[in-house]
Amino acid sequence: MTLTTSREFSRGIGRAKGEAKRAPVVITEDGRPAYVLMNYEDYQRLKLRGPTLADILRDDAAGDFDFDPPRFTGIDPRTVDLD
Repeated sequence: MTLTTSREFSRGIGRAKGEAKRAPVVITEDGRPAYVLMNYEDYQRLKLRGPTLADILRDDAAGDFDFDPPRFTGIDPRTVDLD
């Protein structure tokens, strides 16, 4: 991933576009990441991927929900003698 300032980006858009073909280019403002330039295929792949489990759990709009998974009964409990 390439890091560039907004000033460097405005002076070298062609170079930034070339870098973005290989990996995303992070454009900073006041020393903080502000924008990302990437090729369209990578953007589409990210867009179509959908939210991750972390995104869903972090989403306050999802609200509370009941989680009651079925009890797994596929294992017979046995007493194990470890002596």
